[in-house]
Amino acid sequence: MKEKIFADGFSFKRNENAPDFVVGRMSIKVEDAVAWLKSNASNGWVNLDIKTSQSGNYYCELDTWKPTNNTEKPKSEAVSENLPF
Repeated sequence: MKEKIFADGFSFKRNENAPDFVVGRMSIKVEDAVAWLKSNASNGWVNLDIKTSQSGNYYCELDTWKPTNNTEKPKSEAVSENLPF
């Protein structure tokens, strides 16, 4: 299992008294967040997942998923030569 990389300088909170269209509030401590973003950027982007801890609090974690470089196309089913099209 990969080690979690928490997003420094980011805080997400859900206000249960907020209207339904308000998901939550994101607070960003600029100095910490900028340094963390620069050190974790990939092609100019940083992807974050907002998750719920076991205690019920929210936290931001670096999404480290990368697509595979599998250039081979998936094998399709054989096509019958008797098809009308």
